[in-house]
This record gives sequence, C-alpha cells and structure tokens, in this order.
Amino acid sequence: MTQTKVDTVYYTLSRGNSPLVATAIHDGHQVRHNLKSLFNLTSDERLREEDPFTSEWVGITDNQVVGHYSRFELDLNRPPEKAIYRTPDDAWGLQVWKEDLPEDMAQESMMRYEKFYQDVKLMLTKLIEEHGCIVIYDLHTYNHRREGPQGPAANPEENPEVNIGTGNMNREKWAPVVEALIHSLGNYNYQGRKLDVRENIKFEGGHFMRWIHDTFGDKVCVMSIEFKKFFMDEWTGEPDQEQVQEIKQALQQSTKPVQEALAQVCQV
Repeated sequence: MTQTKVDTVYYTLSRGNSPLVATAIHDGHQVRHNLKSLFNLTSDERLREEDPFTSEWVGITDNQVVGHYSRFELDLNRPPEKAIYRTPDDAWGLQVWKEDLPEDMAQESMMRYEKFYQDVKLMLTKLIEEHGCIVIYDLHTYNHRREGPQGPAANPEENPEVNIGTGNMNREKWAPVVEALIHSLGNYNYQGRKLDVRENIKFEGGHFMRWIHDTFGDKVCVMSIEFKKFFMDEWTGEPDQEQVQEIKQALQQSTKPVQEALAQVCQV
C-alpha cells in the first residue's frame, strides 16, 4: 500500500506498511494566535519543557504521529481533564496563564484534543487490521538540570539516559518485545560507550500509552521511550546535532530485533 497521511495544522499522522509506529506528540512548539497574548510564559520557558528533536526520530518507520503545537496549549499525553494546564501544580510549578483561561478558549483546545484521538484511533485500527498486532515507540525527552544551567544534574541513579516506560501493558505477553528494545539500545555503540537504559525508573508512561492499551488491549505494545536531555542544553534549547542523529541511529538499529520479537509474540 502507498503511504496515507492526515495532515492538520496541529498534528500529522502518516500511515505506511510497517507494523511499527513512532510518535512524537510533545515535539511541537507553536501556539495558536488567539492564545499568544494570554500566556504568562515566554517561548524559551515553554521550550524547556517540550520535547524538541523527537520529530527527527520518527523517521525510523513509515508510520508516524507528530504533534506540532505546544503541550502548554494542549497536552496530548494527559487525560482530558488534565490536558490543559490550569494551575502551577499542573506544570512543574510554572504559572502558564496571565489570568484564568477563558472557557471558550479551553473548549476550542479540547475540540482539537478529541479530533486527535479520533484520528489516531482510526489509524491504529487500520494498522491492526493489516498486521494483527503492532508496536509503538512513544518518543519523549526529559529534563535533568532543573536547578539552573549551572546547577547540578539530577542523580543518575534515578535518572537513566533512556527510560523505557511499560506502564499498563500486558508485560508478560510483551516481554520479548520490551527486552529486545532494552537489549538493542543498551548494547548500541553510542560514541564509544553504552547508554544507560532502564525500565520504569523515572516514568512508566503517560495517558497516550494507557489509552492505546485500554482501547486496543493486547493487539498493541506501546513503549514510552524517554531520553534524558544529555544530548542538548535544556536551558538554551541548543542540541548537539551529532548526538541527535546518533540517537536516531540507535533507535533505527533496534527496529529489526523489536519487529522480529513482535512477529514471534503475534504468532502465539
């Protein structure tokens, strides 16, 4: 089949021939024009909590889900009642809005949230019809220098370079797939060393992963792959492009063993 695409201002869904999907739902930085003046945060402050460069990694497969707008406008990885950050407690202590967000503005955002989930459900339904079962790389990044650009990095014992979140999946069924990913990433020659790859240390996965598992059950294995921002300056947003591409290569070489494990599991 030829690739099909749902391309909106807010997100792009691309569907091809593979049983592997890669998503970057927090990559976006834009905010819609009628909200810009209401933000209390600067562009740089928003960028610090977003997941820039994850959209460069989805190219490892022909099935892709990419968000284009900021999680501060609408967080696609949180349940509906938490998808809009209304208080500092929702947003790492940050005051997102100058004043309470008008309800009509919030409803405009939530219409887009509902449409996104409808479109993703349709895309995944079609892929499952074609393949029987599928695997999803839910790609994210996370901060580890929250005490400032000159402050200490977070304790590496509690903050692996790569955190694999396996939350609410049927872990026993999908063990071969999860272990194939962890083994592949953990043994990749990353600029002469090995990456610190661990499971469910910092994160177990967000709403997007949980919704997919709840909706499709054992037909889908979603792994939330969180890269610590060791490959960039999280305060300036400047990346080390060589490392950005190296991470993509590490992900790319994991796809073969992961899909082999997927084929084994789906035959059982």
